[in-house]
Amino acid sequence: MQKIRKAVFPVAGLGTRFLPATKAMPKEMLPVVDRPLIQYAVDEAREAGIEHFIFVTGRNKSVIEDHFDRQFELELTLAERGKRAEMETLARDLPGPGTTSYTRQQSPLGLGHAVWCARELVGREPFALLLPDVLIQARKSCLAQMIEAYLAIDEAVNLLAVEEVSDDLTHMYGVVGIGRRKQKTFEITSMVEKPPRGTAPSNRIITGRYILQPEIFDMLASQERGAGGEIQITDAMIRLSQRQHFYGLEFEGRTFDCGSKLGFLTANVAFALARDDIAPAFRAGLKRLMGER
Repeated sequence: MQKIRKAVFPVAGLGTRFLPATKAMPKEMLPVVDRPLIQYAVDEAREAGIEHFIFVTGRNKSVIEDHFDRQFELELTLAERGKRAEMETLARDLPGPGTTSYTRQQSPLGLGHAVWCARELVGREPFALLLPDVLIQARKSCLAQMIEAYLAIDEAVNLLAVEEVSDDLTHMYGVVGIGRRKQKTFEITSMVEKPPRGTAPSNRIITGRYILQPEIFDMLASQERGAGGEIQITDAMIRLSQRQHFYGLEFEGRTFDCGSKLGFLTANVAFALARDDIAPAFRAGLKRLMGER
């Protein structure tokens, strides 16, 4: 079984749901407590053993590259002021030399097209795909759980992180059909993108974490535009499922859709309450605030 060494992070989106905040700042740099969204995704990948981080960027996204680079003036100022804890945090978050790559998605043609733009950097090996605006709070990172389950299957398959939602919400997501179970995973028998109400094959939806075989690039190369006039990754996965097995993993953790205002605000509360250094004061502040309502 080939090791999962590379992870792709699509970060070329416009972030229109967060305008005007994202007019000059990428949505992936919006902070949850004190760390940008993209840092959480990279941290998750690092915990899972990923060695090469591939970012598919777009215009006005250079700040993401700057975030994962050294800032000598800042480091000098911190050193002069004796800010050792802050310096250690910056050093810990910095990827190693030669472990990051960047490529451009020059036209906003959808997630599938963004993944296809990374084909030369990924090569012909399985890879992980993480959507940065899907934030997952878990004791063991979602991707680490996925790689563990993937290796246990012991064959070249595609693996999707899935979660359960109420039946009245399935029309908003990509939904999978559930087949026979194999250890912690189950065979995916079908995939439907945003099925009409009452027609979903299950109430398990595709979350923003994937382990995909390189043949997905072959599908994307000839994939026609789908919903919204964009090249959809789900459409390409449906085609690939005719040749390769797809499995789903119901991971342990809590998901926040930080592409929406409500999900982003909820994530800030959840992650703040999980921080020993600020949780007591933050909880007290919330109680005071709610008492005023």
